[in-house]
Amino acid sequence: MTAYPRGIAHGLWSCVICGQVANSGATSSAIPCGRCGSLVTDRRPGSSEKTLAWLTAGIILYVPANVLPVMHTHSVKGDEDSTIVGGILEFWQGGSWDIATLIFVASVAVPVTKFIALGLLLWSARWRSTWARHERAKLYRFVESIGYWSMLDVVVVAITCSLLQFRGLADAEPRPGILFFCCVVVSTMMAAMSFDPRLIWDSPVTSR
Repeated sequence: MTAYPRGIAHGLWSCVICGQVANSGATSSAIPCGRCGSLVTDRRPGSSEKTLAWLTAGIILYVPANVLPVMHTHSVKGDEDSTIVGGILEFWQGGSWDIATLIFVASVAVPVTKFIALGLLLWSARWRSTWARHERAKLYRFVESIGYWSMLDVVVVAITCSLLQFRGLADAEPRPGILFFCCVVVSTMMAAMSFDPRLIWDSPVTSR
């Protein structure tokens, strides 16, 4: 990367909204974008701090999301509360391996992967690491792309509760766990959106 000139070294900043390149001149403060009118800066102010705050909130909320029940079922067999892991095991033991795998990926694998990936991006950006920059840029794009798939578990509960409504025989309703899980999804999405990927390319010499 040191063999090629960088736009920031020549006062060129890119708009994160429309991608327009703006000439900052001699100023170090935000300037309006000539295309969309939004404020353009060399780096998003407080990007790492905001990402860390959202990521921490997501990790904390992930605990009650897994401990508390996400759905309550009432049938002729009695009342039953289901957690995320409990629901996965029920589908697996009932022979619905494909549904169990899908829910496991959306409810466990995706959130945990985002926690680890965003933590790695934050740590490397904090120390201005030059390690695997291209790979970390791809990792950030991957985290952004898989963010919405975590909502699949919320959709499954919503569909199940709406379909399983046989008055006098069976019915289902959501429980607080699904609300916490929804907050986890939103928090991790906000963490990814708050992170400035341009920090990946900063070196100790150009740290800000």
